[in-house]
Amino acid sequence: MSDLVTGEAVVLGLRTAKLPSRGLAVTLDLAVQIVGLVVTTLVLSLLAPDLDEAAVAAVTIGLTVLFLVALPIMIETLSRGRSLGKAALGLRVVRSDGGPVRFRHSLVRGLVGFLEIIVLFGVPAVICSVVSSEGKRLGDVFAGTLVVRERVPGGGGAAAALPPVNPQLLQAIGGELVALDLTAVPEPLWLAVRQFLGRIGELDQAVAHRMSARLADDLAARTGHPVPYGVHPAAYLGAVLTERQRREWTRAQGYAFQQQAQQAHGRPYAPQPYAPQQYAPQQYGPPQSGPPRYAPQPTELRPQHHPAPPAAPARPPAPPSPPASGTGFAPPA
Repeated sequence: MSDLVTGEAVVLGLRTAKLPSRGLAVTLDLAVQIVGLVVTTLVLSLLAPDLDEAAVAAVTIGLTVLFLVALPIMIETLSRGRSLGKAALGLRVVRSDGGPVRFRHSLVRGLVGFLEIIVLFGVPAVICSVVSSEGKRLGDVFAGTLVVRERVPGGGGAAAALPPVNPQLLQAIGGELVALDLTAVPEPLWLAVRQFLGRIGELDQAVAHRMSARLADDLAARTGHPVPYGVHPAAYLGAVLTERQRREWTRAQGYAFQQQAQQAHGRPYAPQPYAPQQYAPQQYGPPQSGPPRYAPQPTELRPQHHPAPPAAPARPPAPPSPPASGTGFAPPA
């Protein structure tokens, strides 16, 4: 077992792959690569039989580099450290700190592996793997990588994810979890707790208990509350991590509601223009066929009242005319 130490000072108890399993994985990979190289060469020879010797040599060298160097590097990079042989045997290539490999690690491993396994027939790789306590070959030494076992024989029933805890005990410590002050816990410690809980099923029971106790002590020193008596350290770590996630979710929901409220009440009010409602004039008489037609109604003219002119002054009555002489007739007064 290898004591891989992460950047957060967490010891990962992973089982390293030794020479027999690694040799079998390399044999499977080389068999597939050589079969692909031979089949591709035969197909090209049938499609282009008129190639000269220089062209045949160039094509052969190109196909050899493609199948024995380029393809293994690409597959190991895209699969995060797994090839066909390693996947069949439950192996994976990781960095020395336990993280996934990148392109530069796979490139160094592929170039050095071509020299020590294919060109030199695997002699340096076997010697280095036997001498190394972690089973590393020269490509692992130069690239800073390590091959570990993902599937440990008999480990499925030996390692439990989390030990069972009494529900009454969890209910009793629920109030303490809510009252914990988690602001003093640094982010690297939270990351170490998440990584440990994610890989606890792959660790040995003794290693898992030792690591969980160490992380629980560090967490208790930051929060100021010791681990409750009778609670497994791993279960306590899971409970505290769940409480932190609950607080972050509550804070995120409150922020989302605040943003929605600001968007709902922060927009300026834009009044709609007023448009008077139009009413159709009523029509009397027998119904007409077809769409109704409305004739414009004449505008009703109302008489205008003008002030009356001032009345003319009354004329004085005319004096009575004198009676005509000799007629004997007198006009009525």
